[in-house]
Amino acid sequence: MKQAFQYLALTSATLLLASCGGGGSADKTAADSAAKPAETTAAAAPAPTASAAAPTADSTDTLDGATLASLTGDAAHGKTIFTQCKACHAIEAGKNMIGPSLAGVVGRKAGSEAGYSYSAANKNSGITWTAEKLFQYLEKPQRVVPGTKMSFAGLPKAQDRADVIAYLKAPN
Repeated sequence: MKQAFQYLALTSATLLLASCGGGGSADKTAADSAAKPAETTAAAAPAPTASAAAPTADSTDTLDGATLASLTGDAAHGKTIFTQCKACHAIEAGKNMIGPSLAGVVGRKAGSEAGYSYSAANKNSGITWTAEKLFQYLEKPQRVVPGTKMSFAGLPKAQDRADVIAYLKAPN
């Protein structure tokens, strides 16, 4: 009975986290992970490869070469894209969930939202969340902050990233 409960809890948690990934191969990976017994499931994302080394705190280079300045963000579409994030994040000030509140995140020092327990990787990253840094981070969070506990796979479309940032910057 205890093993069945643990399996059910692992499956539920895996599916919840997969919902943050935006679909695609993340869903297959989540389903594959959910089908394995708890003791054989990997607990962390793979380490970044040499070709995808973590950028410095002041770098905003993206894997796809896109720049935030080359796009115009659409806050209304960003709100739609943000629904993927709502399982873990709120935009209301002080409302920490699985992830920290994202109210006022643009301009905030990484790992500094009051009342949220960050990973050491995030707290010690030296990052300030400028719009450009968020644009880079949202592409592939584990690349930008290796060891972050955020399991979100990322937003591969540059326009979606720009739109989410426009939504986060807009008065809500």
